[in-house]
Amino acid sequence: MYQSAHTPWEWHKPLFEHAKKQEITIFSSPFDKSAVDLLEDLNAPAYKIASFEVIDLELIKYVASTGKPLIMSTGMATKDEIAEAISCAKQAGCQQLAILHCVSGYPSPVSDCNLVTITDMVKTFGLLTGLSDHSLSNGPAVASIALGACIIEKHFTLDRLGGGADDSFSMEPKDLEELVDLTSSAHEAIGTVAYHLKQSEIDNIKFRRSLYFVKALKAGQTITSDSVRSIRPGYGMLPKMLTSVIGSKLKVSVEVGMPVTADVIVKI
Repeated sequence: MYQSAHTPWEWHKPLFEHAKKQEITIFSSPFDKSAVDLLEDLNAPAYKIASFEVIDLELIKYVASTGKPLIMSTGMATKDEIAEAISCAKQAGCQQLAILHCVSGYPSPVSDCNLVTITDMVKTFGLLTGLSDHSLSNGPAVASIALGACIIEKHFTLDRLGGGADDSFSMEPKDLEELVDLTSSAHEAIGTVAYHLKQSEIDNIKFRRSLYFVKALKAGQTITSDSVRSIRPGYGMLPKMLTSVIGSKLKVSVEVGMPVTADVIVKI
């Protein structure tokens, strides 16, 4: 498979040069030390360790010794093997390390994704964590964002029927466009814990109920049960204040249709 799927060495330099012109970050997954040397000659800005190589500690050491950022995919690795690979990378000098939850099935069924593993990986290893997704759907990638994934890796092809080694489980341009849109929306939607009134909600206060005067009253008069009602819009005191308002005295005169507000009532 590697013979048919690997990127030929002679392609790397023109690819790196083209990517630079297009202002695209480009890096690669080395499978031995000589490949690392090639990528170093091309000034690769980062490295990716493929799932099948995450147990190759000598390769991880060599890559980590470059001091470049490193992403490690963890398909098929046990929790202990992941911990060992992380320790190896750090001890060899890697200071910018990310890991990817991965199912090394090609394609992998959505039911095998077990995305909650991402939250456990973040908790256990304390590293930037993402998803290497080999499913035929964008659903797992989008869902992973809500679970803390900050990197999404998918195989990409111009034509799923092109006959390449991984074309059959790769996404096409329209899928990539959808992936970018949906994951960006998911990331934006996560936001922060918020119970306050949102900007988009402000105009809809009018649909809430609040307290309004339904009788004209003079300053000093007592507010009676038939002079106040809970109606829309929501610009007055909350309906739950009704029992406190009734029996209170007015500071000023009020007209029918005025909202009940704290400034017109003698302190409750």
